[in-house]
Amino acid sequence: MSRPPVHFFSHGSTMMLGEESNSATYWKQCGDEALANNIKGIVMMGAHWDARGTNRIDVATNPNPQKSPVAYVHPSKYVDYKLVPDLKTGKRIIDMLNDAGLNARGNETFDWIHDTFLILVRMFPSECPPTTIISMNARFDPHLHARVGSVVAQLREENYLIIGTGGAVHNLYRNHWWQMLRHTDNFAMPVPPEAAMMEFRQSFEDVFLRNCKPGMKKGALVNGVTRLMKHPQFRDAHGTDDHFMAACFVAGVVDACEGIADDGAVMGAEDWELVNMCNSQFTVGKWVSQTA
Repeated sequence: MSRPPVHFFSHGSTMMLGEESNSATYWKQCGDEALANNIKGIVMMGAHWDARGTNRIDVATNPNPQKSPVAYVHPSKYVDYKLVPDLKTGKRIIDMLNDAGLNARGNETFDWIHDTFLILVRMFPSECPPTTIISMNARFDPHLHARVGSVVAQLREENYLIIGTGGAVHNLYRNHWWQMLRHTDNFAMPVPPEAAMMEFRQSFEDVFLRNCKPGMKKGALVNGVTRLMKHPQFRDAHGTDDHFMAACFVAGVVDACEGIADDGAVMGAEDWELVNMCNSQFTVGKWVSQTA
């Protein structure tokens, strides 16, 4: 049995499902590696589903989830893709979160949204692995989401691949939509990204890469990622907090996994789209054999 790396993926706009990109190529590479190492399942936190209530976290337990429509993507790209919810692992995660003092419950009516199944289609185009989706909490407390990550981190030891899918720079209010609406070209860059987006994107990369290396204190990545919410350009880069919570979740996973940060982090791919949206893809750690 292997121990997998942990991924933070920026899923970008809906058109990242329909158009080829550096990110799509990297997602497929990560999926191929996961299949080659016989992953047991996927555990994901996305950016489009949150639960209301103090410390409340929902876990998807719909045995036959449908897929929400994906704008600007031809249905042939996703409608026939069969989702495979991992109900057994979902129940286990609910118990784990409740034992840790959170208010976790199953949601038997939740239908999956493109923030998660976009990644699954790209990583595993032939067949969806057993997957558990964990909601955010609607108060968007970064430390709470890091705590959720720290609780489920133990599943990595059992060869579950843990993924957070949000955005490095994701502010829909600052995107340039005309090229996508008029020409269905999400990668058009008629002008450079705004300075604030470039600045925050660099800070995001620095936090992941510089806090994942040998000799860093435990908790360094959580401290760095959560502190980014006080960055002067955070509100420029993130008009809302939702697409940042998955980064906090991933940071919690990493800081709870002994030794994973010693293997470093890489930014495996990156695409700018809609001028101001930066889709950076990060992987922390490497595939490691437990017998090594």
